[in-house]
Amino acid sequence: MNHFTYRKRVLHAEEVPLSAIADAVGTPVYVYSTATLRRHFRVVTEAFGSHPHLVCYAVKANSTLAVLKLLADEGSGFDIVSGGELARVKAAGGKPGKVVFAGVGKTADEMAQALDAGILFFNVESPEELELLDAVARSKGKRAPFAIRVNPNVDAGTHRHISTGLKTSKFGVPFEEAMALYTRARKMKGLEAVGVDCHIGSQITRTAPFKAALSKVGGLYKELKAKGHALRYLDIGGGLGITYTSETPPSPEEYARAALSAVGDTGATLIFEPGRVLVGNAGLLVTRVLFRKKTPARHFVVVDAGMNDLMRPALYDAHHGLQPLVQRRGQEVEVDVVGPVCESTDVLARQRKVVLPKQGELYALMSAGAYGMSMASTYNSRPRPAEVLVDGDAWRVVRERESVEDLWRGERP
Repeated sequence: MNHFTYRKRVLHAEEVPLSAIADAVGTPVYVYSTATLRRHFRVVTEAFGSHPHLVCYAVKANSTLAVLKLLADEGSGFDIVSGGELARVKAAGGKPGKVVFAGVGKTADEMAQALDAGILFFNVESPEELELLDAVARSKGKRAPFAIRVNPNVDAGTHRHISTGLKTSKFGVPFEEAMALYTRARKMKGLEAVGVDCHIGSQITRTAPFKAALSKVGGLYKELKAKGHALRYLDIGGGLGITYTSETPPSPEEYARAALSAVGDTGATLIFEPGRVLVGNAGLLVTRVLFRKKTPARHFVVVDAGMNDLMRPALYDAHHGLQPLVQRRGQEVEVDVVGPVCESTDVLARQRKVVLPKQGELYALMSAGAYGMSMASTYNSRPRPAEVLVDGDAWRVVRERESVEDLWRGERP
């Protein structure tokens, strides 16, 4: 659920009319709901009940400092994939001791920074990465806590660009090779095996792929323990989907039941890495209509937000709900909502039936809290949007809109 609702035909974020924010800050602008973020985190962490667990929010979904601070204040840990994300977590007040570091391409400098910060553990994705982590840790006189990300070759049933658990994926170590790699790591004096990791993809809408993958890695975890590896953590990844259109993903409670039924007897502390399910429906992108344009084949509505502001439709053919900030009656027409970027893929909403908007009217692209601002760019030399956080009847700008001068900061003509 979310806290974006109509009141007297005006779309509100909690107690604040979104049009008031757009008029004050300008458009395009991302708006997030504090109440939604808090509720989603609490529902997810409470779903695991008394079983030892740690929710580590996937920072890549939305790395805005205000969002990270809000989740840190709720007790969240963090799943990071770069040194920059670690720096953001620290700047937002997150605890490095509740951070797991994933990703296939960690550099030696990033490993050193994470070791110095005292993160919970690294998720290692290849034999050569394991060797480098050992060398970095030994150079510092430390032992690096790690888990191996195991690729179970399970189809998550999601878009091919966000499916990560197949044998053709760049992610993880093939399941059949994991045991030998743990055995090899025992001889490396800079390493300490503390867990096993698995993540099969994003925007998953069924529990069956989770259960199939976790049954395999749960068995591996128990086998490793039986061989004397002092493991403590079973990282079950994230990827739980949300509703963009007609999807019916499992609830956090259903997901937790499926996970616990697959691995609950391991004795491990479970690490869960949700991203989209926490922030996706907690944010939207407000945009203003610039022009209407009719051709023999299409009716276009041109808005001031583009694919540089919201990449998902161009990247994944993703669907975001389209809602007017002020509802009005009239005959509906089918339109394509497009942005100003000079690419044919700059289509934010295809074949939507709306009351034909007037120039200057405002629309919201819903469920844009995940992979919206975090993927935004300055393509076509377009400054990135402002971001606003609403809390009840109050709101504040948590990231100022970039200026044109910001676009060439650091450059030299």
